[in-house]
Amino acid sequence: MPEISIKNISKSYYGKKVLNDVSLDVEKGDIYGVLGLSGAGKSTLVRCINGLETFEDGEIYYKDELLCSPSKKISRDNQRKIQMIFQHFNLLQQRTVLGNVELALEFAHVGNKKTRKEKALKALERVGLREKASMYPSKLSGGQKQRVAIARALVLEPEVILSDESTSALDPETTIQILDLLKELNKTLGLTIIMISHQMNVIEQICNKVAIIDSAKIVENGSLSDVFLNPQTEIARGLLFSNHVNTKLSHDRIIRMIFDGNADEPILADLIQQCQILVSVVYADSKVIDSKVYGQLAIKMPENDNDRIKVEKYLNLKKIRFEEVNIKEVNE
Repeated sequence: MPEISIKNISKSYYGKKVLNDVSLDVEKGDIYGVLGLSGAGKSTLVRCINGLETFEDGEIYYKDELLCSPSKKISRDNQRKIQMIFQHFNLLQQRTVLGNVELALEFAHVGNKKTRKEKALKALERVGLREKASMYPSKLSGGQKQRVAIARALVLEPEVILSDESTSALDPETTIQILDLLKELNKTLGLTIIMISHQMNVIEQICNKVAIIDSAKIVENGSLSDVFLNPQTEIARGLLFSNHVNTKLSHDRIIRMIFDGNADEPILADLIQQCQILVSVVYADSKVIDSKVYGQLAIKMPENDNDRIKVEKYLNLKKIRFEEVNIKEVNE
């Protein structure tokens, strides 16, 4: 039974579809990435889950019970179980760090003043900011502000966290720290996390599954390693391999090797040594997923037919997946 099940939801703004028959299942304990370009509909999708947006068609289920639909609003109890972290923190500048975390409890009418303070301090301790409780947001770094926002979400003891571009306003080092914190919370608290991002490096560092959304539709989804190794659409290839090196080679015989968790082996050096040929690297990319290195390597094939046969025999012997592609496909 999925923790969150989105069934055929559609939404329009001023006659333009921003979500078009979108369906997605998120299992308990998943860190599920939703990847797409700006304007693709990913933020609208996640806001529909917690009731910040309504939609015209479809249904969303939480633990196999109807969460919301065009005719049913999300209940206050379920809103507490599905909390959100925003890109720009959304902290009140006139409240202290502690006061910002307590605010979530006040809105939810949880406990008395003493209870709220205890719960808020516990949440701050979990994100490593208990000693900053009396400070104001203006005195905090961007990473610390986002930790306060995470504590504010945690204080209501949710089961699902929605992260809407929560690291895109942070520098790379701070981004890694926040992602490590979210992974720890996923593991220690059993939280299900849905990550919205336009950055593949964010998705690959934390997620076990990914859905790619383009022009209001989900065009690919599945385990992160499967989608990474076999992107089927142009938008997926563009997002997954956005940092590739373009080639100006005119030769159109290219072999793309696909490494399924063994990209740290010296395949290219061994190929050159065993086959006694020289090859030109057209493109290379690798990513660490679930502590394994996945990647792809595109090389210009030798012009000599016998040398090409040697390369293919070597790759088959080593059981390395490969395919012949053209320059356009590698560069997309």
